[in-house]
Amino acid sequence: MVTWVDNLRSTLAQFVSTEERIGISAALVGLALGGALFLAPRLVSRLRREFNNRVLAHPKVPDAVSDVAWMFPATVVVRTLQAGIFVGMGLSLLLLWGFTGLADDVASILTIAIPNLAKIGVTLVLFAGAIAGTNILEDQLDQYAKNSDQINAHQQGIAFRVLQVVVLLSVTMATLTVWQFEIGGLLVGAGFLGIVVGMAARQTLGSLIAGFVLMFSRPFELGDWVQIDDAEGIVTDITIINTRLSNADGETVVFPNDRVTNAKITNRTKRNRLRLRLDVGIDYETDIEHAETVAKEALTDLEFVESVPEPQVMPKAFEDSSIGLQLLFWITNPSAPRRMRAKAEVLRKVKLAFDREGIKIPFPQRELLAREEADGFQLRNERRSQPVRKSVSNED
Repeated sequence: MVTWVDNLRSTLAQFVSTEERIGISAALVGLALGGALFLAPRLVSRLRREFNNRVLAHPKVPDAVSDVAWMFPATVVVRTLQAGIFVGMGLSLLLLWGFTGLADDVASILTIAIPNLAKIGVTLVLFAGAIAGTNILEDQLDQYAKNSDQINAHQQGIAFRVLQVVVLLSVTMATLTVWQFEIGGLLVGAGFLGIVVGMAARQTLGSLIAGFVLMFSRPFELGDWVQIDDAEGIVTDITIINTRLSNADGETVVFPNDRVTNAKITNRTKRNRLRLRLDVGIDYETDIEHAETVAKEALTDLEFVESVPEPQVMPKAFEDSSIGLQLLFWITNPSAPRRMRAKAEVLRKVKLAFDREGIKIPFPQRELLAREEADGFQLRNERRSQPVRKSVSNED
């Protein structure tokens, strides 16, 4: 910048008379106005049109690149060129009329400002590229998710967020390099900070890592009916920190992901069907085969019970007061309410069928017997806590 000002000073020093300076000043003002008001807008408009037609309109250019065009409006580019033209004109007029001290001050300011303005421009370009890059990644993930069943909407969202963070961190590091920050010190500080945070938030970080494990292992998805340890419910949300279930009572159960990965998980909707079991007892005097036939017929043509696979009735065990039968039947679109309705329907139908065929369902009964002693029954008076004897006469 200083060299350019010195060259300009030596060139304008040839014009010493007032008439020459007035003429040169008029020429400079005319050129500046013509360039700023007519040439710059038309030049920018032509370049913008050619860029849109030759670059952005190309079929191989992703739409995400066009989406960041708003960050570089033509008006801003035109105003920047106009400001540069007028600054150059003003600096030339100062040198022409002998205001060299003021011109040197302006040149010094521009020497500092222009590199910073260039850095600002590079920073804007970097972040525009980051926005375009994340948009391209999002489009590619959407396309991949549509053409593949290996990733669901939740996994797609998490993968996009991770990639977005990676892109933004990369752009941030590049921006710090442009502005000549000492990245080595920042990395060392970030390393120590990571150690401190890791020690203070071990469980949270464990849940975070477990969240990524769940994302890729996919033991369940949103809307699945699962049992995790002793809790069961519908999966309503899966984050990188925890998993939420909504149970049949309307309660929300929250599990940290590190506990989920270490727990026993039962997914009851993975295959879109579920086999249920219901135990019923019959009297020892009942014909087992007849009871099996009656129970099996009762399981046909039910609303919630599927005919394929066929329901089964199997003798299970000799119990204390009955022979145990086990009813096995299938339901589709399994859920807690559907399981409850299916069992209730089967229970009612089997009970009606057994009653109609005279098949008894035993239940435990208890008989209380008093032991007769030689001296008669002994009763205790609760108030006096002393025995009272009652003789038993054999005379009738």
